[in-house]
Amino acid sequence: MKNPPKDCATPIGAIAARQWQFRDLVAPFVAIALAFAATTARAQDSVIEAHGISPFGELKYPADFKHLDYVNPDAPKGGEISIWGFGGFDSINPYTTKGRSAALGSIFYESLLTGTADEASAAYCLLCSTLEYPEDRSWVIFNIRPEARFSDGSPVTAEDVVFSYERFLEDGLPSYRAVLSRQVESAEVLGPHRVKFTFKAGVPTRDLPQMVGGLPVFSKADFEKNDRDLEESTLDPFLGSAPYVLDEMEVGRRVVYRRRDDYWGADLPINVGRNNFDRIRIEYYADYNAAFEGFKAGSYTFRNEASSKIWATGYDFPALDNGWVVKREIADGSLATGQSFIFNLRREKFQDERVREAIGLMFNFQWSNETLFYGLYERIDSFWENSYLAAEGAPDPAQRALLQPLVDDGLLDPSILTEPAVMAPRSGSRQLDRGNLRKASALLDAAGWKVGDDGIRRNAAGEPLRVEFLNDSQTFDRVISPYVENLQRLGIQAEMTRVDSAQMTNRERSYDFDIITNQFPMNYVPGNGLKQYFGSETADNSVFNKMGLRNPAVDRLIDTVIGAETRDELVTAVKTLDRVLRSIRFWVPQWYKDTHTVAYYDMYEHPENMPPYSLGHLDFWWYDAEKAAKLKAAGAF
Repeated sequence: MKNPPKDCATPIGAIAARQWQFRDLVAPFVAIALAFAATTARAQDSVIEAHGISPFGELKYPADFKHLDYVNPDAPKGGEISIWGFGGFDSINPYTTKGRSAALGSIFYESLLTGTADEASAAYCLLCSTLEYPEDRSWVIFNIRPEARFSDGSPVTAEDVVFSYERFLEDGLPSYRAVLSRQVESAEVLGPHRVKFTFKAGVPTRDLPQMVGGLPVFSKADFEKNDRDLEESTLDPFLGSAPYVLDEMEVGRRVVYRRRDDYWGADLPINVGRNNFDRIRIEYYADYNAAFEGFKAGSYTFRNEASSKIWATGYDFPALDNGWVVKREIADGSLATGQSFIFNLRREKFQDERVREAIGLMFNFQWSNETLFYGLYERIDSFWENSYLAAEGAPDPAQRALLQPLVDDGLLDPSILTEPAVMAPRSGSRQLDRGNLRKASALLDAAGWKVGDDGIRRNAAGEPLRVEFLNDSQTFDRVISPYVENLQRLGIQAEMTRVDSAQMTNRERSYDFDIITNQFPMNYVPGNGLKQYFGSETADNSVFNKMGLRNPAVDRLIDTVIGAETRDELVTAVKTLDRVLRSIRFWVPQWYKDTHTVAYYDMYEHPENMPPYSLGHLDFWWYDAEKAAKLKAAGAF
């Protein structure tokens, strides 16, 4: 089971790898970079001109590629695909902390660069035809395609790019502004279709061309004419250049996006075989069970199943028995999402690491997996779970070389130099693991939370240790309730509070919680996005650093990761950062699976060779009109 993601905003470091948020490319920047021979990039006077860029190695696709390897270039256009959304929405602006944006709220916008689903870090020209940059990547010039058009037919220009950048810099999410202002010196219009970004001296530039190339671009003229405001929620989308526009909306209940017949980039090699559906519809439901009932009734047609219980026991309805619905598992080669319970470190009671460790010991994943999840999941231990970047065992010499200065400066305990990486607690087959109960009890005793005659733990001031789990998902009740019971056996006044999706959003963004479920979607070449998730500078203004982490050792290691100049340096730095993050114990990691569990009405097709980093059901799947007609004739809908 996975909680649906709760924020529609996207960390700035992740934008460059995907054209829109609904393309579920998990790893924006993977360690594959630009080699001159393979990319047909040319260097003249130490300036490289190319059709794409990546951090360390070569691009997979040459400048003259015809289409991406994993798409069907002959995929037909047409039909509708529909999915479900959780809760509701009151805005369609995904770039503000105000309001709750509709799903796929960034579908209207394109960027200069876009990613693919078979390379985890490369970015190729989309709005641009080529980019130019020196070997040190201290600046980058994008040459915008003259044919690029907004959905009203007006041209996309360098002025629109600079204007969009300036709006994000001045009015965007605070965490966006924090990153941009520290990395970018200037953005200049060099001509109608030529724009230059210059980066600040002294900052690592490895990922910066991709970072600015991944920013959404919207129309300056439309923005000014309609008095738009990036800081305000709105139900009127900004003017963008992407293949889809808003078709219809019923606030909080339904939103439909329509594919443009006049989309300017339909024939670009990067787009061949993609954007195949005429309509993408999202139906909203207040809870998970209601959404499943809607699927069984044919109210929407594609379901990426996140409930292990429903997957194991719920798929026995008539539409499946009749052969109308396909149920299948598709391999998922992406990183785990880092789904976890997180502590609000702004709370005084969570300042002591022993308290956090004790609470973490009481979540019994093994029992939950066997009893609740039908053995479908594996435990998460690392922020880079299911990859070669996860820290394992004791640190090797290269990792110790990064850790030693932090120990010498008193930022880390010396034990981190020799101890194995922190693993999530393991438990027995009973709901309450008594061994872990004893360990947790000793930790709380040592932290000054003593058990009184009434069985409640109190500190020296007589205050009870209270912990509230904030939850907006009915299906998570069965996960949290046993956890709460275990904590109560420990003497903690634990409780679960159910809220609706709007309350959840407001309380998360105002940091008014003790413990919530969160996700940490990392990537193979992490960069500036790390500051938004873990950096001290964003602890009180980021929608991603919800736990409020402020740790100087983490800050220094993030800079080391961003500044890595070789693949080996990057791997060492990420493993070291992973090791330190896990040692802080601000999370109680949950679970992941390496397959997509999907069900859909049998009128969709996908390529035979699926890419490793994306399910792509809204991207490169397509509609089979003949199958759809048979389903409708049979009464499937």
